[in-house]
Amino acid sequence: AKSISENYPVTLVNSLNPYRLEGQKTAAFEIVDVLGRAPDYHFIPVGNAGNITAYWMGYREYHESGLSDGLPKMMGFQAEGAAPIVYDRVFDNPETIATAIRIGNPASWKKAVAARDESEGVIEALTDEEILEAQRLLAASEGVFCEPASAASFGGFLRKAEEGLFCSSDLVVCTLTGNGLKDPDAVLKSVDKPVVVENSLDAVLKEAGLK
Repeated sequence: AKSISENYPVTLVNSLNPYRLEGQKTAAFEIVDVLGRAPDYHFIPVGNAGNITAYWMGYREYHESGLSDGLPKMMGFQAEGAAPIVYDRVFDNPETIATAIRIGNPASWKKAVAARDESEGVIEALTDEEILEAQRLLAASEGVFCEPASAASFGGFLRKAEEGLFCSSDLVVCTLTGNGLKDPDAVLKSVDKPVVVENSLDAVLKEAGLK
């Protein structure tokens, strides 16, 4: 794609394009405007690393303009099988069920590391099992069907909550970056199959344990 954009009248729209990051950063403005302040922690999936880079740009600009009193800690999460930033090496053959973050050499690698370090945050790796469990919990408890890659942010939150990171006054944001219909195959492979019963009230009651 990069080669095509360099030789033909085609625009590259991933995070190598600075205009993309300039647009994405405004999401941080909206978060501060809606919440009334910057969150204490912002959890976000990390694949090509454009989002964590752009959100941090936005938070910093709002803060430097006097429109926000504080800055969040940026909490990025990659998949264990595609975690080049976490392990500081390129993954030639990244593997994860979270296809949107299945990236072995992120375009915004250095900028994401800067966002992590400047905000005193983290970039860690989650197993596919942790990601899928977070996806299931969001669907079951909140009615939110997100793609596996999106659930990495919530999975990261669950891990840090279990570690006792937060206090009761902390304001936490988790960004979900894609709808579950973007990647339904992963869900279909991981959920229980429907139970088929005879078309009768008696059969339904028996299967439900009501008779």
